[in-house]
Amino acid sequence: MPNVAVIGYGAMAGYVAAHLRQSGWTLSHCIARAGREDVARMRLGAAVNVINDVDGLEALPDLVVDCAGHAGLIEHGARVLRKGLPLVTVSLGALADDAIQAQMTAAAQHGGTQLFLASGAIGALDALSAAKVGGLDEVTYTGIKPPVGWRGSPAEDTLDLDNLVTTTTHFDGTARDAALRYPKNANVAAAVALAGIGLDATQARLVADPNATGNTHIITAKGAFGSFEFTIKGNSLPESPRTSALAAMSVVDQILRKSAPITL
Repeated sequence: MPNVAVIGYGAMAGYVAAHLRQSGWTLSHCIARAGREDVARMRLGAAVNVINDVDGLEALPDLVVDCAGHAGLIEHGARVLRKGLPLVTVSLGALADDAIQAQMTAAAQHGGTQLFLASGAIGALDALSAAKVGGLDEVTYTGIKPPVGWRGSPAEDTLDLDNLVTTTTHFDGTARDAALRYPKNANVAAAVALAGIGLDATQARLVADPNATGNTHIITAKGAFGSFEFTIKGNSLPESPRTSALAAMSVVDQILRKSAPITL
C-alpha cells in the first residue's frame, strides 16, 4: 500500500486525510511546526507520524503533498524534491517568484523527480495547456469574491471592504504581479498562467463584489484553437471559509491518479 506524507495539518490536510482512509493510500507522515504535534495528530489521526522537518523521515513515502501554503512549499519543497520524492502542491503562486521556481526546478532535476501542480480552485487547465501547443493569443483570469474574501490583502489599502456597495476591480495587471501581491488569494491566477502563456503574458483582474455569495473564477482564452470562456463558482470547505473545497479535492485527485491503472 503506497504511503503519502503531508506538509501542514490544517483544513486541506484534514480533507486529504479523511479521503485517503477510503483509498489505497496510507497517510504515514505529517510535517508540522514544533509544538504543534498534538494538534496535527488530533486532526489527521493518532497513527500519523508527526515530524518537524523533511530530514525526520525515517522511511521515505511514495509521495509528499504540500497543504501548508506558500511558506510550506518554500521551507520544505526543495528538500523533498532533492530526496527524489514527487511533490504535489496547490501553492502555485509561490512560483511567480523566479528564484523560487528556479530552486524547485533545480531540486527536482537533482532528485530525478517532479513537482506536480494541482489545479486547485479552477478547472479547464487541461484545455488551456492543450491550446498552448497551437498558440495562444490572449488569456485573462478574473477572480470575484465578496469583500470579506479580500480581507488581509492589499485590497484593504484602496477599498473600504466593510462598506462597499458597488462591484469594484481593485487589481488589474499581470498574473505574476497578482500572485506576488496577493499570495493568499491569487494561486488561481498563477495556475492559469502556468498552464497557458505564462505569468507575464496572462492578464489578471481581482474584483470585490458586495453581492457575491461565494468565489467566482473566470478564464477567457483565444488562440489558434478558437476561443473559450470558463466560469466556476466555488464553495469553501465548511470548516475553513478561506479554503476552496475544489482545491482540496484537486489534491486528493492528484494523489489517486498516481496509483490509478488508467488516468487522464
